[in-house]
Parts: sequence; structure tokens; C-alpha cells
Amino acid sequence: MDENKGRVALVTGASSGIGEATAWTLAARGIRVATAARRVDRLETLVERITQAGGEAMALEMDVTDEHQVQAMVRRTQEQWGRLDILVNSAGLMLLGPIVGAETEDWRRMISTNLLGLLYATHAVLPLMKVQGNGHIVNISSVAGRIARAGSGVYNATKWGVGAFSEALRQECFQDHIRVTVIEPGVVETDLASHITHAAARETALRRIQDMTPLQSEDVAHAIIYAVTQPSHVNINEILLRPTEQER
Repeated sequence: MDENKGRVALVTGASSGIGEATAWTLAARGIRVATAARRVDRLETLVERITQAGGEAMALEMDVTDEHQVQAMVRRTQEQWGRLDILVNSAGLMLLGPIVGAETEDWRRMISTNLLGLLYATHAVLPLMKVQGNGHIVNISSVAGRIARAGSGVYNATKWGVGAFSEALRQECFQDHIRVTVIEPGVVETDLASHITHAAARETALRRIQDMTPLQSEDVAHAIIYAVTQPSHVNINEILLRPTEQER
């Protein structure tokens, strides 16, 4: 689309799931996309697909929990294309399990990725967007950022944090024409649940996915596209989407 010509997006967590689907869908709309994640082999495969389809993309090997790597990722994107219009903070972990007896390393990993990684990336892009006089930051939260449940307390805490940070950011940056959107998906068929280290919690999460028709990553990507392709005077602050069969 003509209105997307020249726009540049940076997507973290782009090696799989929502991040991968978002990068692909943005590129299909004519937006140049920097894909970032630790699994660079997957990124390179994605970039090849995008290029073969006529899009423009590049792969950036990066760990969002390392602030210096995040800063380098943003610099590299600006050096490549001269600007940065959209940041999609999609990197995330969902390490569910009870609080009592938890492996606290799981907590540190979630806080480092879901919160600090998102904060680092946002902090790095804001100066560029302020100079440009516009930009759009999309933060992937979850239904878990609205409803707390036993067995997901720390994951809930990280996602509630995403919502609080995003609203404060919006209030700080609206006069710079920087838009902020929070995307809150329900159950999505991704590999997130397979990474859960607590055996019972992993089994419950996987069974929950099997017991309904879950969202697909592409469904969430389409919600993101809706937000970032609105006219510049429209800021879609939140999008909450669930599978039809999900109760809460």
C-alpha cells in the first residue's frame, strides 16, 4: 500500500509465533522490517521468504535481556534504512507454575524478557521517534495482563506491568505524535506453552490449547496491522482478543 511506502518496523521475538507472523504481515503491506531474536537461523529463513515475496527485511541476532545488544539492534536498523516508524515488542516467555516452591530463575527470566527487554527496546527507539516527530510502539501483553489466575502469578505481574508502562508512556509521548498500543491476546497456538518448566503447569497449558480452537499467530498479527495502519490522528490504545471458546 502507498501509505506504507518507506515505513520501517522493528519486531523483536520474530523467530516464531506472533513476532514471526507480524514481521511477515508487515512486510506484505510494503513495510521494511528488521527482524530480531536469538535464533538467527530462523530469522534468516523468514527474511528469505519475505524477500522472495517482494518485501524488504533483515535479520538481527539479539537477546532483548542485554541492553547493549538492544541498543545495537536499533542503531543497525536506523543505519540500514534511516528511520524507525514501528516497534513491536513481541519477545516474551510464559513460564507458568505455582508461586510456592517455584524455580525463581523462571521469574527472573520472565521479568528480564517480558518487562526489561520491552523497556530497553522502547528506551532505545524513543529518541529516534522524537526527532522524526512520530512513531508507533506496540507492546504485546495478554489477557493475563487483565485477569490474574492461580498458577500464573509472576507471568500476570509481568503482563500487568506491560499495561501500566504502556499507559504511562502514552501520556508522556502523545505530544510527540508517538502512538502506543497494547495487544492482549488470549490463548494462542504458539510454542510458548512448550517452554514451561513446571511439568503439571505445562500439561495444563497444552491441554487448554487442545480443548478449544485457539487464536493463530496470524490473528494477532492482523490486530497489530489494524492498529499501525490507522490514520496518524488515531491511536488504538488497546486491543483485547480471545478465541471464541475461551471463557476468561
